[in-house]
Amino acid sequence: MNELESLGWRSFFASQVDADSTLVPARVMAVHRGRVEVAGGDFDGSVMLSGRSAPFQTTVGDWVLVDMNGPRVDRVLDRFGAFKRGAAGTSNTIQLIAANVDTLFIVTSANRDFNVARLERYLAVAHEAGAYPLIVITKADMVESIEPYIARARVLGNGLLVESMDAREPDDVDKLRPWCGPGQTVALLGSSGVGKSTLVNTLTGSSLDTREVREDDQRGRHTTTSRSMHRLPQGGWLVDTPGMRELRLVDSGDALEDVFSEISTLAADCRFSDCRHETEPGCAVQAAIDTGVLDQQRLARFRKLLAEDRRNSETVAERRARDRNLGQLYKSILSGKQRFKGGSE
Repeated sequence: MNELESLGWRSFFASQVDADSTLVPARVMAVHRGRVEVAGGDFDGSVMLSGRSAPFQTTVGDWVLVDMNGPRVDRVLDRFGAFKRGAAGTSNTIQLIAANVDTLFIVTSANRDFNVARLERYLAVAHEAGAYPLIVITKADMVESIEPYIARARVLGNGLLVESMDAREPDDVDKLRPWCGPGQTVALLGSSGVGKSTLVNTLTGSSLDTREVREDDQRGRHTTTSRSMHRLPQGGWLVDTPGMRELRLVDSGDALEDVFSEISTLAADCRFSDCRHETEPGCAVQAAIDTGVLDQQRLARFRKLLAEDRRNSETVAERRARDRNLGQLYKSILSGKQRFKGGSE
C-alpha cells in the first residue's frame, strides 16, 4: 500500500483525475479560514484555497488537487459521502462536518446522556453519509448493568452493532480497532460529556484535552472545538468532531426511511397509498401499534424527524412561497368567517 492509499485514496478518486494532470492529490487534515492542512504522497503542509475551490465548502476528509505553483487547492474531488447538518438559524445553510468517512462511531454514555431519539438522529446522519454506523456506549463501568442500554440501542436497526466500554481502558477500546486499519477513515459523533476525547486519546495513544463531567447534571463541556484527522496506530484515520448540542437534519428523507425501515415496510401494507397512519381504515402501522409490534413513540419520533428534515431542506424561496400560500389561506378563511358573520346578523 502506497502513501496515498494509506490515506484513503481509492479508484473512486483516481477516476476523477486526468492521466496527464500536473496537479497533486492530497487529503484535507484540518480546515482553517482560507487555507487547509493537507497530506499526500508528494506534499504535506498548509495550502491556500483558490477561488475555484472555495464554493465547495472544503471539509476535513476531502480529497483535493493541489497546484504546486501556489501552492493552492485547485479542485475538490467528488465525495463518496459527507456528514452534514443544517446550520443554526433560519438561513437553510448546509454545514459540512466531514467527508469520505467509512465508519461512524456514534458515541453515547451510560448515564443521562443516553437518548434514543438522539441516536436515531445520528443514525440518519450516518445513513445519509453512506458510512457504516456503530454505536459506542461509554462509561459502562459506572452502571450496575450495561445490558439495558445495549438492548435499547440494538432495537434501533436490524443488525446494528453496539459496543460498550470504559473508554479509558485500551483492552475495551480494542473492540473498535478492526475498523481502524490502513486506508480506513472513522469519525466520532456524540454530544459533549460522553467521553469522546477520552476515546480519541485511547484510540490514538495521544493526549487531547479532556474535562471532567459536571456532577450536577452529568454533562461535559466542549473540549474539541475544531475538526481534524488523527493517525491511528493500526494505520487508519480518525476524524474528531466537536460535541454538538444541535444537529439539524437536512436532505435526509431517504436516510430516515432506512433508519425507520420497519415503519416503511408496514406502510406498504396500508389500504391507502396516501395513508397518514392516524385514523384511516386499514392502516397497517396503527394495527402494529395496537398489537404491540410497533412502539407509538417510535412512530412519533419518525414523524418529528421527517417534518424537521422537510423544513430544513426547503430553500428560502420555497419556504417563503409556502408561508405566502398559508397566509393567503388564513386570509380567505377569516374573510369567509366575516361574510358568514355578516350574513347571520
